Amino acid sequence: MNDDAIRAFLANRKMGVLGLPTGDVPYLLPMSFGYDDEATLYFTFVGGPDSRKRGLIEATDRAGFLCYAAESPFNWESVLLTGTVEAVPDEAWDDIVPVLEAAWRPDIIEAAMATEEVTVYRFAVEEWTGYKHTGLPPGFDTGDED
Repeated sequence: MNDDAIRAFLANRKMGVLGLPTGDVPYLLPMSFGYDDEATLYFTFVGGPDSRKRGLIEATDRAGFLCYAAESPFNWESVLLTGTVEAVPDEAWDDIVPVLEAAWRPDIIEAAMATEEVTVYRFAVEEWTGYKHTGLPPGFDTGDED
């Protein structure tokens, strides 16, 4: 996928998997995200300072993110991102409200946001790679044979 196709793909998706580094294997989190069309994603974290995900994201400045759609084994696309992560200061939230409102969040997260501590993180994309496969299943012949 070229850059324009990657941007379009991210603009039309709301969920992916955030990979945070640990001592052995990455910590993988399904995350909803907002995308600003400029190669920046935004994540809303709900929970206190003792949460594992918050501790891991605060301890690193680089992370990975995978966004994908798989309609069938013969029709799928995925985008792999690497970049830096940082907390967005509360005073800057007003500037990104449209992006945050576009992010899908399950009802349980929406309810928790009313009572729990909320932090917004910015994922600035440094590199991205996109793959798209649309093809016919093996053995499917498109030739005109009579």
